[in-house]
Amino acid sequence: MEKLKSSGEEESSGERGVLHTWRGYSCSVTPEKVLLSRPVLQAALGAKHGVLLVEGGQVYSFGELPWKQNQPSSGTTEPLLEAGLSEQHVVCVAAGASHSGAVTEDGVVHMWGDNTYGQCGLSGLSVVPNPTPVAVVDCEATPPQPIRVLEVACGEQHTLALSARHEVWSWGSGCQLGLLTTTFPVWKPHKVEHLAGRHVLQVVCGASHSLALVRCLPPPQEARRLPVDKCGQCNQSLYTMTDKEDHVIISDSHYCPLGVELEDGDSKSGSEGSLGLGKMKSSPSEPILSAYTQSPKSVIPLSSSPGATSVSAPAPVSETQGQTPRTESQPVLADGVVSGAAPQSQTSETDSTEARASAELTAAGAKCSPYPDEQALKDYLKRLSDQTLAEQASKNQTAQCSQPLPESSDVFISDPATPVAQSVTPMGSALNHLVVSCASAVGERVASTYEALSLRKVINYWGPGESRERPEERVRQEEHRQGKKSCSLGDIREEEAEGLSRRLSLPGLLSQGTCALHILCHHMMSPRLLRRVSRPPVRAVALTPVGVAESDAHLPSLQTEVWSWGRGQEGQLGHGDLLPRLQPLCIKSLSGKEVIRVAAGALHSLALTAQSEVYSWGSNSFGQLGHMESPSTIPRLAKLSDGIRAWDVGAGQHHTLLLADGDCFQPILYYSGQQVKEGSAESTQEQTGGYTQQPVLLPFCMNLGYVSSVCAGGQSCAALADRNVMGFIGSLHELAAAERKYYCKLTSIKSVLLQPLLKLESLSSALGPACTGLLQNLISRFGRLAQLTGQNSASLTSFLRRSRDVRGLVLLENAQLFLDTYSEYCASVGNLLVMGGFQALVRPCQDVFGKGAEVVQKLSEGCEDGAMLADILSHLFYLPVRHLHEYGHLLLKLATCYEVNSMDYQKLQDVCSKYESLVLLLKRKRKEAEYTLHFWKSFPGKMTDSLRKPSRRLVCESSNKALTLQNAGRFSVNWFILFNDALVHAQGMLPCKGLFSTHHVFPLATLWVEPVSEENAGLYGLKVTSPEESFTLLASSPSEKAKWLRSINQAVEQALSGTGMDTSGAAMRADPPISRTASYTFYKDSRLKEVMYEGRWLAGKPNGRGVLKWPDGRMYTGTFKNGLEDGYGDYIVPNKNLNKSDHYQGHWKDGKMHGFGNFRYATGELYEGSFQDNMRHGHGMLRSGKLNSTSPSVFIGQWLHDKKTGYGVFDDITRGEKYMGLWQEDLRQGNGVIVTQFGLYYEGAFSNNKMMGTGVLLSEDDTTFEGDFSDDWTLSGKGTLTMPNGDYIEGSFSGVWGTGLKISGSYYKPNLYDSDKDKNRTLKLGRLAVPSEEKWKAVFGECWSRLGCESPGQGDTSTAWDNIAIALTTNRRQHRDSPELLSRSHNKTLESLEFIPQHVGPVTLEKYHIIRRYLIKACDTPLHPLGRLVETLVAVYRMTYVGVGANRRLLQQAVNEIKSYLSRIFQIVRFLFPDLPEEGGLLAEGPNEKKESESSGNKIDSPKPGRVVSSSALLLPVLLPRLYPPLFTLYALEKEKEDDVYWECVLRLNKQPDLALLAFLGVHQKFWPVTMTLHGEKQQVLSSTKDACFASAVETLQQISTTFTPSDKLQVIQLTFEEITQEVLALLKQDFLWSMDDLFPVFLYVVLRARIRNLGSEVSLIEDLMDPCVQHGEHGIMFTTLKACYYQIQHEKIT
Repeated sequence: MEKLKSSGEEESSGERGVLHTWRGYSCSVTPEKVLLSRPVLQAALGAKHGVLLVEGGQVYSFGELPWKQNQPSSGTTEPLLEAGLSEQHVVCVAAGASHSGAVTEDGVVHMWGDNTYGQCGLSGLSVVPNPTPVAVVDCEATPPQPIRVLEVACGEQHTLALSARHEVWSWGSGCQLGLLTTTFPVWKPHKVEHLAGRHVLQVVCGASHSLALVRCLPPPQEARRLPVDKCGQCNQSLYTMTDKEDHVIISDSHYCPLGVELEDGDSKSGSEGSLGLGKMKSSPSEPILSAYTQSPKSVIPLSSSPGATSVSAPAPVSETQGQTPRTESQPVLADGVVSGAAPQSQTSETDSTEARASAELTAAGAKCSPYPDEQALKDYLKRLSDQTLAEQASKNQTAQCSQPLPESSDVFISDPATPVAQSVTPMGSALNHLVVSCASAVGERVASTYEALSLRKVINYWGPGESRERPEERVRQEEHRQGKKSCSLGDIREEEAEGLSRRLSLPGLLSQGTCALHILCHHMMSPRLLRRVSRPPVRAVALTPVGVAESDAHLPSLQTEVWSWGRGQEGQLGHGDLLPRLQPLCIKSLSGKEVIRVAAGALHSLALTAQSEVYSWGSNSFGQLGHMESPSTIPRLAKLSDGIRAWDVGAGQHHTLLLADGDCFQPILYYSGQQVKEGSAESTQEQTGGYTQQPVLLPFCMNLGYVSSVCAGGQSCAALADRNVMGFIGSLHELAAAERKYYCKLTSIKSVLLQPLLKLESLSSALGPACTGLLQNLISRFGRLAQLTGQNSASLTSFLRRSRDVRGLVLLENAQLFLDTYSEYCASVGNLLVMGGFQALVRPCQDVFGKGAEVVQKLSEGCEDGAMLADILSHLFYLPVRHLHEYGHLLLKLATCYEVNSMDYQKLQDVCSKYESLVLLLKRKRKEAEYTLHFWKSFPGKMTDSLRKPSRRLVCESSNKALTLQNAGRFSVNWFILFNDALVHAQGMLPCKGLFSTHHVFPLATLWVEPVSEENAGLYGLKVTSPEESFTLLASSPSEKAKWLRSINQAVEQALSGTGMDTSGAAMRADPPISRTASYTFYKDSRLKEVMYEGRWLAGKPNGRGVLKWPDGRMYTGTFKNGLEDGYGDYIVPNKNLNKSDHYQGHWKDGKMHGFGNFRYATGELYEGSFQDNMRHGHGMLRSGKLNSTSPSVFIGQWLHDKKTGYGVFDDITRGEKYMGLWQEDLRQGNGVIVTQFGLYYEGAFSNNKMMGTGVLLSEDDTTFEGDFSDDWTLSGKGTLTMPNGDYIEGSFSGVWGTGLKISGSYYKPNLYDSDKDKNRTLKLGRLAVPSEEKWKAVFGECWSRLGCESPGQGDTSTAWDNIAIALTTNRRQHRDSPELLSRSHNKTLESLEFIPQHVGPVTLEKYHIIRRYLIKACDTPLHPLGRLVETLVAVYRMTYVGVGANRRLLQQAVNEIKSYLSRIFQIVRFLFPDLPEEGGLLAEGPNEKKESESSGNKIDSPKPGRVVSSSALLLPVLLPRLYPPLFTLYALEKEKEDDVYWECVLRLNKQPDLALLAFLGVHQKFWPVTMTLHGEKQQVLSSTKDACFASAVETLQQISTTFTPSDKLQVIQLTFEEITQEVLALLKQDFLWSMDDLFPVFLYVVLRARIRNLGSEVSLIEDLMDPCVQHGEHGIMFTTLKACYYQIQHEKIT
């Protein structure tokens, strides 16, 4: 073990963590160095011992250690290793009066030493000789959880621990534990519930008191405000109401477990010994009001805490001013503050008037019954302290109440365990809540008083210490406060109320933080009053900085509070009195002071702030507080010389030690308090003496090296120091000292300059609205910068105290935060400078600080003498840039302490260069701002005023005639000014600046500049293009031309990037991009005047995606090309009459709607289809009628120039009619068909929208008229009327169908044998309808045009394929933005379609299949032209034949339409695959197939069906499944009668068992099955067996209903035949050939058993759409068999 050496000797070893100890402060004191093998990380001093933590986590003790066995009583001089902790890694140590504590890195607490009072937390031991773990366990959790501890603090009889959750735990004895108990000692650690829910940063212990540094709670969120009758913290009800016979008792006896706040006193007005729990008033202008409220009938007594009820009887309130009714004793309010006496601070007249008012009020509570629970009162008085209340009162010279408290007096005292002011809730309108529940009449005076008090809300000053509050929060707090201040609205005179409102302009009415409620009084109010008080508060606008939320979790918090509890006999709690506190209480006077560290001596307390000031309070018997002011029961500043900034504190028994910065950055030490005489350590009776009036500098401190922390305890002091290795420690200290100095500077600018300025009422008017806003912005940015600096300064200070890892520096880790904050701040300074804000501030400064404004000059050191005040101000606000340079310089200094190739060096270098480059940039920006300001000053005038903007900076201007306009008039003067956001062209006729008649501003974002080639010598031109004009500028010389070109291009580049960052970066790139994104408002273009465009540009024209907004509300969003809408776009046109909008979504070309689109009209109509030149043109569908109902009409068909022209289908839903025919100019004209929902069918000629000319009319019962029509359903002229039975009338007819016809003509009844005539009479429908080939020409036309063909078949195949590829790609790109439209399978389909199938050379079967597969995929996606065609055809087909169109007479037309689709699509397919043979042609043979055909000889006569090319085989599989439902419905309607007959027969015959039916149908016996397979077992076929024979064939045939195309249906029939054959072969067990006579009965049996409902429709469909080449083959024969079965069943007679 090394010996302690005097630190005067030069010591080479031990350069870090050297501990020096000493006592007292005389010149002869020499610190002793404690020599250990390892650096000391932390030291803690107790009364007569100390504990050290060294590197590696080991712990040593020294001094008097009586709890150790065989220790000399004089104590050990050598540090002694605590072996009990050698296995642990300790991170924190603490020493109390006679016990010690340590915390290991896993958060376990170890205690040792004296345990008489339970301070070691181990029950049953009076002494704990060695470190022993103490269990800190949360027993409320289930299962109980061990609590991880961060640090401990030890007092005389108690210990505190700070948990990792930032809660406080305590054990030991005394009220300083903060626990709700009177039983001591407390052996087990318990949580201090009063601080639960708060974030505690540090705990310290005095001898018998405790302090905690707590982070402020975040301001309440307006959105989540609790109802005002709930406690803001625990959400329990604040009030209880008890209904008595004639009155209501309202009690606010809510006890909040989460903590208590009290009002702070004015530091001068609070008398030291007043027995209250704290001052009741926060300012002279608030009367102290009583706890009683008068009303004519009843008194509402209010109880303030559990167990403190009070009952009172009313006494009349005297009306005359100043007279107080006699009461037996003055009521005592909260803990003995006598309310009758006026507080001493009320000196002015107005104040005393108010005091009298308050005295009147408080005296109103007259004689009362005795205190209800006398025993409780006695217990409480006994428990208060070691001294009695009376003793305290006599000790205090200025006490307001020295009389003892008689039991009969009107006492209102609460248990200190539950202080009066329990609520931290905003209770501004709690009054109103209660008022509603108990309203009774009180005079108008209460109302006026309430209003006067509520006026307080509108005052919004930035008072001292309030710099970090948002203005809106303050206004909100004012609203809440008025409920919190003790303001009973009894009977204050109206004059007082007026006086109060007159004095509202006094600053300092508000106190920082949330105020608390002492005695909340609730009022009976009249409804009229209720109406009056509910007026919203008026908001006064004051210049306040918007506070900053401390969101930077990585920075230390500056918004802190200090809470204290325990014994207060020396005022060490700081609440302005000598009372003990059993629970933590916030010291309000330290709120807002940015305390970052606290320390506690035996009987005094210290708080260190971020501004490097030290507040002290408590015992000052030896001058240990560092000041001589009294009373010392509230925090006051220790007296330090100017420029001395303290940054660490230690407190011992009767002394204080401060670590501070002086003139150089090596720290210095100050001492205040008890002087320890030489040699006193040895003598048992210590001689003490001396009284320091202020802290004394310790002369030896410079010899210690760089001290990083200090501590004190008992009579000793200790300092931990480092030597300056490689300059590293010195640089760190220099950095921290510079930051502390800078923060103090910023704080003084704020308090000395900004706060007085902002209090000036005329400030807003002197600055004008623009500068006021800029100043407000500047101040809020300044506040943010100051806060960041304060946080960084606190962080650096703790960095010196703890870790030394340079990577933990906030400046490095969060460099971006600093860079951004400085950039924003300097931008706001520049903006104010440019707008002449500093010039405007001169006058207000002189008003506040006097003519010379010496204060300002003193603040801005380094500014040249004789400078203008405006320059001094701007110099002052640009101070931070200089400090930024210092950051760079000091980080560089740090970097030099590292190896060049180390990571740390690199990191420091990188960040340093970032700070340096920002400094250069900010300096350049300052120059730009000053240049711009000079320019505005040089050219005053209207034009200047209109151009002057805060963020606008001048780049260059052509006042030297360096730039002129080409082709300008002889007398016109052109002046060009380039700003960072615009080029201004000013014109005038007089060659004198300032008299320019017009000027035009060209925003840089939409400016393109290019040099004009210098072919004709002597012209140095620049071509400038803007969206609406372009002009050429001529420069006077090539260098001028280059300068302007470079300047404009750089300015444009910066305007586009929006940074304005280094010009070097912009210079790298020669020109700004020709294509860019920008917004612009057109001013002269006829089509787009006053229209705003935002989007992509190309060389002066909108190009790419963009948005156009018209002033009248029209808006286009989509793509542009060459300045015009082109591509896909969205267009909205508001319709003011209907209050809705027309909305078009679709394609555009050359600024007009062109191509496919959807148009939703404001009227509710919807058009989907093609457009051309903003008109409906081509194929389209129009739905009319309201969107919510089913559309009353739908038209689908061809349009020409916005009119229906060509073929179209019109569904008139309201009339139940559907027209399918030709149109011309929106009228039905030409041939057409009408069907109605009542089954009427008309086909014929139309003219002028009417049936006019020859036509055929059929009714549902087959009555037919052929002849002339003159109007809808009106017969007029010759014709023939045929009855359903064949009778007919020929003649002339007139009248409307269905209402009675006039006929003159002949009636014929045909003879049965007149077969010839009969043949002539059969009616052929469809002759007068539009032929299928003429239908939907527009749909096919559009498909051809998409493929690039003018007319069908005319065009180039390769072009067509290119167009298909383009369509697919653009459609895919369009859908990529909205992927939900495309499923994954759809995407795959599109990918496969991008491969064009090879179509060169003859088409073999293989190629034919590739083409077929391609077509199936192409028709599957609407993005392919063929798929689009198919989709449209399906839509029109369904529109035609669904609904009213499902009329059996339309069947033939429907079938013909499908056939025409096939032939027309096949034409397109053959165009795309030119080598494909025509309809009915044969496919070429592949090489493999040729060999086969040669080997088989010439047996093949007819080609195989698969070899023939047919449109139906190729395309029906694609088309028919989509068209099947409407088509099959028509077949079912047509075949209805036949199918009914067939079905009846099927049902009858199916009642028979199998064998009977086979016999009945004449099936040969040898084909009868003998066995059948049932569930895998063979069984005999019995006479009763049913549905078992030929079961597989029956099942197969039933599948015919599930297929769509004829070829698939024929395939099913073929499979059925094969199944029958299989079964018969199994029966006969030999080869067998069918004859038709054998086969037919068997097949008939299968058809019957298959029970196909619409077999007739199936047969007809196959017959109509069957491939012609199949008819004579095998399939043809099988189909004929099926057809024969169908007819056979219909005519079957059952015998």
